[in-house]
Amino acid sequence: MALINDNYLKLKAGYLFPEIGRRVRAFAEANPQAKIIRLGIGDVTRPLPPAILKAFHEAVDDLSRVETFAGYGPEQGYDWLVNAVIEKSYKPLGVSLAATEMFISDGSKCDCANILDIFALDNKVAIGDPVYPVYNDTNVMIGRTGEADEKGYYKGIVYLPCTEENHFIPALPTEKVDIIYLCFPNNPTGAVATREELKKWVDYALANEAVIFFDAAYEAFITDPSIPHSIYEIDGAKKCAIEFRSFSKTAGFTGVRCGLVVIPEELTARTSSGEPYSLNKLWLRRTTTKFNGASYPVQRAAAAVYTDEGWRQTREVIDYYMENARIIREGLNGAGLTVYGGVNAPYIWLKTPGGMSSWDFFDKLLTECNVVGTPGSGFGPSGEGFFRLSAFGNRDNVGEAVERIKKNLK
Repeated sequence: MALINDNYLKLKAGYLFPEIGRRVRAFAEANPQAKIIRLGIGDVTRPLPPAILKAFHEAVDDLSRVETFAGYGPEQGYDWLVNAVIEKSYKPLGVSLAATEMFISDGSKCDCANILDIFALDNKVAIGDPVYPVYNDTNVMIGRTGEADEKGYYKGIVYLPCTEENHFIPALPTEKVDIIYLCFPNNPTGAVATREELKKWVDYALANEAVIFFDAAYEAFITDPSIPHSIYEIDGAKKCAIEFRSFSKTAGFTGVRCGLVVIPEELTARTSSGEPYSLNKLWLRRTTTKFNGASYPVQRAAAAVYTDEGWRQTREVIDYYMENARIIREGLNGAGLTVYGGVNAPYIWLKTPGGMSSWDFFDKLLTECNVVGTPGSGFGPSGEGFFRLSAFGNRDNVGEAVERIKKNLK
């Protein structure tokens, strides 16, 4: 008899965003006349920039000719894309990387889950709360945890509350941990970490032989020049950190799929017998065994992001979303709501009014304002009483959504 992976049965409910979709579909079917504005899931709405589209089309045309046809490429990515990212995105930060330290993928969501393949189950993991649900749920799925308690915390994971009191920056764990998830700019709170704050985490990891998983998916949205874009801007980070990046929000690739992982050559973890072993080598082995590489046209499109024209056009789209964030942040702040984020990140994290629960506020916005957001409790127990709105919308819709909410709160 075939047996299932019982760890999936530990998951408390459906993944956050499908549950949002279910509620929105039910409301839309019952209210077909309603004009629903979606500021929930972080999906982009602006078209791909022209320079990227041009490269995409040309790469598809390459597949039509014998002399330019591309089949299987290198599993870890084509050198011309890897080198473009290193030269245009990392070197300006003062970060030097070898091409062998970067792995191109089909999206950082997959990477954040798949990285667990190369780590033992008995590692103790620390995760921020609230944070991107994939970190928590994938650790449950692989069997690292026990059951969840009444709050939703799983036995076996160390949770690091991110609250108003600590400005949504988690404190160092009070117990020794082996793997630490950090996400800055943060999804969902929009918080960013200063150089000094990141240095504390790097120092902790080095002192405890821990590995930091640093999710930098939203680094392109940082507007404050003093805020680091990469964990590798911190001395010592190459000895203790893996970095994840994504083209999804930076260049509008949510439907195209491309991301990357950086694993420095000098980063090691220990075997069961205590010897240090290269995590770069392990990830290379995992990648070449389980992955055939992102497609040639997608990688050509991604490389076009780093051309002068491509980056200028990409920045224009990023600026468009950040202006949306300003409109939401200032509009809701002016309506008397307590609002965070939206300055160095495309997410606005607001406190629900009157002590309302996150899901009750979701239902209120949906039914009374016809606006969709994301309940903060879906990102972790410490997100209860908060709500996330996304700036990845059409400008007119964003303005209308803010006016609807302000009118409803009067």
